Amino acid sequence: MNRFRVSKFRHTEARPPRREAWISDIRAGTAPSCGNHIKASCSLIAFNSDRPGVLGIVPLESQGEDKRQVTHLGCHSDLVTDLDFSPFDDLLLATASADRTVKLWRLPVSGQALPSGPGLLLGPEDAQVEVLQFHPTADGILLSAAGRAVKVWDATKQQPLTELVIHGDLVQGAAWSRDGALLGTTCKDKQLRIFDPRAKPEAAQSTLAHENSRDGRLVWTGTQEHLVSTGFNQMREREVKLWDTRLFSGALTSLTLDTSSRSLIPLLDPDSGLLILAGKGENQVYCYEAAPQQPALSPVTQCLLESTLRGAALVPRRALAIMGCEVLRVLQLSDTAIVPISYHVPRKTVEFHEDLFPDTAGCVPASDPHAWWAGSNQQVQRVSLHPARRAHPSFTSCLAPPAEPTPAVARPTGTPVGDSDPSEGFSSPPSSLTSPSTPSSLGPSLTSTSGIGTSPSQRSLQSLLGPSSKFRHAQGTVLHRDSHITNLKGLNLTTPGESDGFCGNQLRVAVPLLSSGGQVAVLELRKPGRLPDTALPTLQNGVAVTDLAWDPFDPHRLAVAGEDARIRLWQVPPEGLQEGLTTPKAVLTGHTEKIYSLRFHPLVADVLASSSYDLTIRIWDLKVGAERLRLQGHRDQIFGLAWSPDGQQLATVCKDGSMRIYEPRGSPEPLQEGPGPEGARGARVVWVCDGHYLLVSGFDSRSARQLLLYSAEALAGGPSAVLGLDVAPSTLLPSYDPDTGLVLLTGKGDTRVFLYELLPEAPFFLECNSFTSPDPHKGFILLPKTECDVREVEFARCLRLRQTSLEPVAFRLPRVRKEFFQDDVFPDTAVSWEPALSAEAWLGGANGTPRLLSLQPPGMTPVSQAPREAPARRAPSSVYLEEKSDQQKKEELLSAMVAKLGNREDPLPQDSFEGVDEDEWAKYLAQIIVMGAQVVGRAFARALRQEFAASRAAADARGRAGHQSAAASNLSGLSLQEAQQILNVSKLSPEEIQKNYEHLFKVNDKSVGGSFYLQSKVVRAKERLEEELRIQAQEDRERQQPPTT
Repeated sequence: MNRFRVSKFRHTEARPPRREAWISDIRAGTAPSCGNHIKASCSLIAFNSDRPGVLGIVPLESQGEDKRQVTHLGCHSDLVTDLDFSPFDDLLLATASADRTVKLWRLPVSGQALPSGPGLLLGPEDAQVEVLQFHPTADGILLSAAGRAVKVWDATKQQPLTELVIHGDLVQGAAWSRDGALLGTTCKDKQLRIFDPRAKPEAAQSTLAHENSRDGRLVWTGTQEHLVSTGFNQMREREVKLWDTRLFSGALTSLTLDTSSRSLIPLLDPDSGLLILAGKGENQVYCYEAAPQQPALSPVTQCLLESTLRGAALVPRRALAIMGCEVLRVLQLSDTAIVPISYHVPRKTVEFHEDLFPDTAGCVPASDPHAWWAGSNQQVQRVSLHPARRAHPSFTSCLAPPAEPTPAVARPTGTPVGDSDPSEGFSSPPSSLTSPSTPSSLGPSLTSTSGIGTSPSQRSLQSLLGPSSKFRHAQGTVLHRDSHITNLKGLNLTTPGESDGFCGNQLRVAVPLLSSGGQVAVLELRKPGRLPDTALPTLQNGVAVTDLAWDPFDPHRLAVAGEDARIRLWQVPPEGLQEGLTTPKAVLTGHTEKIYSLRFHPLVADVLASSSYDLTIRIWDLKVGAERLRLQGHRDQIFGLAWSPDGQQLATVCKDGSMRIYEPRGSPEPLQEGPGPEGARGARVVWVCDGHYLLVSGFDSRSARQLLLYSAEALAGGPSAVLGLDVAPSTLLPSYDPDTGLVLLTGKGDTRVFLYELLPEAPFFLECNSFTSPDPHKGFILLPKTECDVREVEFARCLRLRQTSLEPVAFRLPRVRKEFFQDDVFPDTAVSWEPALSAEAWLGGANGTPRLLSLQPPGMTPVSQAPREAPARRAPSSVYLEEKSDQQKKEELLSAMVAKLGNREDPLPQDSFEGVDEDEWAKYLAQIIVMGAQVVGRAFARALRQEFAASRAAADARGRAGHQSAAASNLSGLSLQEAQQILNVSKLSPEEIQKNYEHLFKVNDKSVGGSFYLQSKVVRAKERLEEELRIQAQEDRERQQPPTT
């Protein structure tokens, strides 16, 4: 009969809390990993935030009525794949990451700052670490799984105790048995393995777990012999199996849930045997009871969720509400909140129920790594959960000893940390990671000035608010569809990473096609619209295209590099391609391996530089069609090259980890050499800040994208500043605008374009609004400055290549006085379409400078010369408040609010400062900071006093009107005076009341712009006045009746 015994958890019910109990205002992220994305100790909750490598930390329990504050800890340079709290030390957190490392963190108690660095670092591994778990009985032992390898670490020595035999495929799950003697793993090869790591590195047992290789997990029950696995069967149905290690050939029992692509997160409480099954991306949580003695997986209850589940975790049993019969608490991680779901067993009496809460494992470890590895199987002492008998021992692990307590950085009063943006700093003090909005400078502050002048008024504002860019509110907008070129077909999206993928000038765009023969389509920008379905006329190179570039001084000449190590020069007819071209104008030969990239000289006609797999850079004279200079010194692949603005030097970034600067006419060897990006995935280089600095976009050693700023005069000293951005596979392609000092950065396959203003002095990088597109772009290039619409304050015009279309993107700056030429945004620009020198003169040693051109349209006055606007004189607030009635104040205030909300064309407040003379800035700042609060405070206090006086006067008036009139006022909600004001009636005349009522009811009809609300006010006022007439008539009749004796 034991098979049919009744479970004490049969009436367990899930109780989702009210929204007030949610931990809201978070931004959670779900990286594609085997982890649960959230973990809890008896004190804290840690979860994956929406920023790669950053965790959110929040207290488990709220302190009184105060809102729980969420802080952010920058842990890794890549995605956090798994995390785990120590079972003994509530403040010790271990994190695993795609950057192939494991870190241990000592989290602070409430009121202290988060750590700026880890307490311990383990690794790096050969692959990203997927699984991480502390040992259940010994302090200082960690289990990690990375790729096909599983290691048991002695964290005190930062060395692995053992590495298990390599699995047949990716390890998806790993877990310790409850006594810490055995270790189980699930693998993509569908095998479930049991290890005794102290006995041998080979698996003691293995069996086929699930027939499908997708997302296998496992958890151990409260005994050493039994465990539960989750996975998919051959029909892609989710299933759960209960195993006995003594009978490992087959599962004791199995359970099939449903058909779904979502992987299950199994959470098992060993004391109660309750098993939670939560599916990522779903809105339902299952609860089962795992009973190995029967054996059975019995359903207990289900819980429907209000939001989609992104991760789940169990709260430790020692933190449950015991007297409330809370047997389980699940933390559901959603996109914007953490929802605690409590599971309760209803009981009639409020007392400690020993059958529901047996003794549980305490928080003092049973052994250390040395004793456990020597064979100790001592178990953690169990403690009672009875509130009267519960001991409160505390344990602090020696892995990451607590630091001296330091007070957290003060924050503005009333601003919870949970409402702060993680991009404004991960923790306080800031983490060792670099945030895009808080760039870290690695070098000393320079004293040179920016290419864009910083006025004294702006510097005074920066001293108060910190440095900011005048382009911080830049807006990127895709232009109207009429300017798009659509119906593109057969694009070649596999061009080398050293190429931008396509190129363009003011007239046309060249796009490589996927068809054989290295064909290049030439699209006319002056002829937008839908391309025909038939094949386009193309340039046929005969070999695959590696890079291509338009001649800046001849808009009809296109240079195309091919895999055959040749450069073909094509001459496109002025009217565009009418038929396919098969013969180039010229062919340049000399390289022995395929070519990486092509760069035309910015000032000299007929000079082209090319880099190749033969590790050389060759400079060609296109007029004679021959190689004139050859640069050497590279030891590996050349990622990128760039001419200096004056055309005298050439910079390169190489896979060998070095940056080089050449003077091509002086020597074939580099003039300077310095350290480049640590990562070897790709890089780009561009000259910035009038040629005094070099900007390099690349990767760090952990594959995170970053920007490095080098001084061109001291390349060997390393970067002056480094800015970490994000984690993405594609190299950032920089497009620099020398007129504004802005750089636009995006990668192939990205949806976001970063904008930064570059300064030759600290803080070097000023972040501006980025541009985000709904779908990934295949390429992104900057057009010449002359293509910008200056009248709309458009400072950059770009082209965005999509899968089937080409669309222009305009970057504009919001300004108030757009009728004036914004000369602070548009300085004189270089004439980039006219050469300053011939190739012969430049090769002979001559140097030139470009001619400058004003972008000021005819008839526009520069904003610097615009007449100053006289500030509008406003009456004092006291006069305004005294002259207006209470009703007028309310109506005017409401009208102003509605008008303000409805007018989307209102300028930004900060834009009102543009064009203001320098001597006005101090006055504006003083008015804002010193007088603002006083004026508003006095006006508000005076209005409050007048409103109180008016309310008292109205109350007195209602009291003098007699008992019947007061009762009528209370019943209708309107006083007699208010009703007279609404109908504009001075004397109570039935004719005047009816006349005004009909007029006001008609003019406030909804069909003519009125509203039902205003009409209801008119009706209620008429009813109130009619009731007052009836009361007066009754009083007149009572006065006319003779008194009775």
